[in-house]
Amino acid sequence: MVARLRVSVVIDAPAEVVWEDLRHIERHSEWMVDAVAIRFTSSQMEGTGTTFECDTKVGPIRLTDVMEITEWQPGRLMGVRHVGLVTGVGAFRLRPKRHGRTKVVWAERLVFPWWMAGPIGAQVSAPVLKRMWRRSLANLAARFG
Repeated sequence: MVARLRVSVVIDAPAEVVWEDLRHIERHSEWMVDAVAIRFTSSQMEGTGTTFECDTKVGPIRLTDVMEITEWQPGRLMGVRHVGLVTGVGAFRLRPKRHGRTKVVWAERLVFPWWMAGPIGAQVSAPVLKRMWRRSLANLAARFG
């Protein structure tokens, strides 16, 4: 079973301003609740083909999430592929709103390994991850407030 997750927030800043912060992958651990540390494994630090490891902590579970940027549209989209223990794809989409605001949508499709209870782990973890990611997006929005 695949965990399909989608959370969003509206930020009081234009998409270009939000992107200027979001594009710095190394800063994601400053606002992501589950991201402990980020290390680049490629010579580049942004754009399609960038690879990195993110030490992740969800409750008592700690793992290194191995990722590659698969889509990069400045001011609009950052897509990622998870290739570590947890696999899948995800994206941050920025949508301009009225009055200079931006809706940030974070969507992921994740597959959990057997030792994390596979399909059951995906089903049980989805609500926990959604709560954490909503808090993360609230932290991101607070950077502009």
